[in-house]
Amino acid sequence: MEDIALLVGNDINNIEDGNSWSELLDGLTDYLSIDVKFPPEKPFPLAYEEIFFKAIKNTKLNTIKNTHFKESDIKEYVAKHVNTIKGGKVHELICRLGVKDILTTNYDLSLETTKNSSLKSITNKGVIPETKYSLFRKHIIDGTNFWHIHGSSKDIRSITLGYEHYSGYLQRMRNYIVDGTKDTYSTKTFKPLLDRVKNNLVENESWLDLFFTKDIHIFGLSLDFVESDLWWLLTYREKRKCEKKYPIHNTIYYYIPDEFLRSSEAKIDMLNSLGVKVISEHGYTSSKQFYYENVIARIGS
Repeated sequence: MEDIALLVGNDINNIEDGNSWSELLDGLTDYLSIDVKFPPEKPFPLAYEEIFFKAIKNTKLNTIKNTHFKESDIKEYVAKHVNTIKGGKVHELICRLGVKDILTTNYDLSLETTKNSSLKSITNKGVIPETKYSLFRKHIIDGTNFWHIHGSSKDIRSITLGYEHYSGYLQRMRNYIVDGTKDTYSTKTFKPLLDRVKNNLVENESWLDLFFTKDIHIFGLSLDFVESDLWWLLTYREKRKCEKKYPIHNTIYYYIPDEFLRSSEAKIDMLNSLGVKVISEHGYTSSKQFYYENVIARIGS
């Protein structure tokens, strides 16, 4: 399992009621006393900005709080909500795979606590002590690296939600891969990741490194087109791979329920064009837990 990594999305938490993203949004808008609609055509990063601006302009809310409302109030609410999520059997099976690197878009720490660690003992062990962004953010539990690529509830400033945050994050990602990090961090400078890939000098100090060095198995993640950072990464990686100048030999796998194949044709076509191997698995409609147990067993076989 040394040569593979996992990228796990929030659907593993949806096995238990009360953990879905839609339920969090309903609770958040109620908490903020605002009305925000979430139609399919409204990308969430922009919908989040609508939530934020409606909240800071909500006179009633500011009166109740007796202070000026801040963006950190929203992220604190999100952190408190996700910190109630507990790991289940699927989380245990993921941790038992023996994979050294587990990436997740989730803010919660249910995977780490499944590894027998309390919330208070979990700290950021990234080589760069980031606050807002998460190129290096990871928690190390019993030799396993848990990379929170969209931020962690342990630092609410890192929780990636809005259009502005995503855009700034994507800029940091591109700089790290294409240009390097000269003058960006005070403690360490990285040469462009592509140069390090070419010269076999990648040390896997960022989760971005893993997309060029290890087979990545992605599951529990809808990978909607609004995930601009991940789609950019997959696109850029495949373009460089097609140039045949760089030794990029790892494979990326995306697992999807059989039931979603027809409704996900556009996404699957894109993934196929980017060299991602799409693997369908059965059983999702009858039991999410059964489906994810099958996926994990398939990865471990």
